[in-house]
Amino acid sequence: MQVKCLLICIGLGLGLLMLTAPFTEARRGRGRGRTKSRVQIGLPITGKYRDPESDQYYNNNNGAKILQASHFDLEYVLGHKIAFLCVAKGNPRPHITWYKDGAEIYQHLYMHVHEWTIGDDRVKSKIEIDPATQMDAGLYECTADNMYSIDRRSFKTDFSIAFD
Repeated sequence: MQVKCLLICIGLGLGLLMLTAPFTEARRGRGRGRTKSRVQIGLPITGKYRDPESDQYYNNNNGAKILQASHFDLEYVLGHKIAFLCVAKGNPRPHITWYKDGAEIYQHLYMHVHEWTIGDDRVKSKIEIDPATQMDAGLYECTADNMYSIDRRSFKTDFSIAFD
């Protein structure tokens, strides 16, 4: 938005001199202001879904549901082992995928993913990082999904330095 700023100068014997200069309104930050987020996560505020299809999808008895998960905030000691656990249930049995900072995690020399099936409808997955480094700090996510629904849990990690 442009607003014109009026500057009036009174000089000696020159009378009134009027100058106009363009003036733009300043905004702090680069965000979109106080607008509502485009993505709504979880159950709507009213507790009800807009249409029956959404309600049926999210509340399907056969859908993937995470039953047990590690604590949200973990502070680990550099050089020690860190582990996250995720247990999910669904019919058909859900598939668990691990993410770190939004990117899928793949097993490597210092990071191991273990998975066990429990009965016909449960799966248990554990990720172990040993030894933990500064690069392992971040946001981890366990996602369980089957043909009916998706469920996810997040775990935030940060490191601490142990002085021995």
